Amino acid sequence: MVFSSLIFLFLFLPLVLVIYYLSPRMLRNGILFAASLVFYAWGEPVYLFLMIFSTALDYTNGLLLDKHRGRKGIARAVFIGSIIANLGVLGFFKYYGFLVATINDLFSLHIHAADLPLPVGISFYTFQTMSYVIDVYLGKVAVQKNFISFGAYVTMFPQLVAGPIVKYGDIAKQLAGRKVTIDQFGEGAELFIKGLAKKVLLANNIGLLWTNVKAAPLDELAVLSAWLGIVAFAFQIYFDFSGYSDMARGLGKMFGFDFLKNFNYPYVSKSITEFWRRWHISLGSWFREYVYIPLGGNREGTAKQLRNLFVVWMLTGLWHGANWNFILWGLYFGLFLALEKWFLLEWLKRRAHIVAHLYTLLIVIVGWVFFEFENLSSAWAFIGTMFGLGAHPLVDNQALYDLSTHFALLIALAMCSTPLPEKAFSLLRERWNITGAFIGTAVYSSLLFLSTAYLVNETYNPFLYFRF
Repeated sequence: MVFSSLIFLFLFLPLVLVIYYLSPRMLRNGILFAASLVFYAWGEPVYLFLMIFSTALDYTNGLLLDKHRGRKGIARAVFIGSIIANLGVLGFFKYYGFLVATINDLFSLHIHAADLPLPVGISFYTFQTMSYVIDVYLGKVAVQKNFISFGAYVTMFPQLVAGPIVKYGDIAKQLAGRKVTIDQFGEGAELFIKGLAKKVLLANNIGLLWTNVKAAPLDELAVLSAWLGIVAFAFQIYFDFSGYSDMARGLGKMFGFDFLKNFNYPYVSKSITEFWRRWHISLGSWFREYVYIPLGGNREGTAKQLRNLFVVWMLTGLWHGANWNFILWGLYFGLFLALEKWFLLEWLKRRAHIVAHLYTLLIVIVGWVFFEFENLSSAWAFIGTMFGLGAHPLVDNQALYDLSTHFALLIALAMCSTPLPEKAFSLLRERWNITGAFIGTAVYSSLLFLSTAYLVNETYNPFLYFRF
């Protein structure tokens, strides 16, 4: 089940909300846990037991760590066992086929690997349960002794399948007790509708342009078409993923939880360093806290800092997918982050903002090519087309047609990638008081109506990050 579906919008969510708010507070974590299991089983019934296993495993490991806190040897063994088990499960289902294929290529072997469907959300909930065990081991959080409450944390359907990655410490108090006000519920509903509109009205529509460009024979592609296509993908993945994150945060507020913001207008950045502080914030925070800092961070000299940086970014790429293009994508950004730490960031600060901004957009857009093309030779060929290498016309009739038919949408996407529309809308509501409240209601009602109308005729609209 996905948020951008009629079944979720008009059946599952209203039913869960009614049951949730009609029930005593002491039962609400259990209701959320049960609803989340139904949500997951709707699309992944086979892998429901895998998620329950991960939940039970780390719930038990947390209890064992708490019980043996004074026995360092036993606690360390439990901790290491938990990390191995979690990474083992993630590795088997996500990376087993990639590992076998790599071995076959390196040694000219023909080892057969079973084609296992990737369990939806496994990268997200595995990182959540791992962070809980790590924090319990380090004494950062108190152990959760109630299995239902822990299960509600791990399986919470608002952010289960595509994040944001929520650390246990961030919502431990909310699991123990929370109260939702009318204002908070309304804020959550607005945030959810905004995310739905991002996904359905913006990401899905511009994604059609990228689908057509990607499907076209590369030797027939004009330079302008290549740029239009990859810019379309850049907008699609941003509005798709940030839209999901907004919906997740909005649903969280409707159930009494505050999830941290996962996107903060990354395309306004003036460096790659700034971009990754604004894009998929929860993933960057996870790797910084649980990998980069434990490796030594920037405390042990330049050489080790660079090593730590490239380790983190190789793992960041690998987290996104079991293929060499994702590893290259991660290392590609690791390289520019290293250059910025070395000298480039200071150089950019002395340049005009437009220069720094264009540099950032160029690096990010080229990076999306590596991200989207699993075949590296195809990625390099597409980049070559973008920069006019080979017998590619600068412009042709198809490129002009795509530009003219998508021009208004591209302008709207560019504007919505900045804080300006949100700031203007908030200012309007504040200054007009009661009238502004009516305007807000009208705008969000219209967005919900338009999104619903679109979904009635739409047959395929998965979230891109479901596959990671």
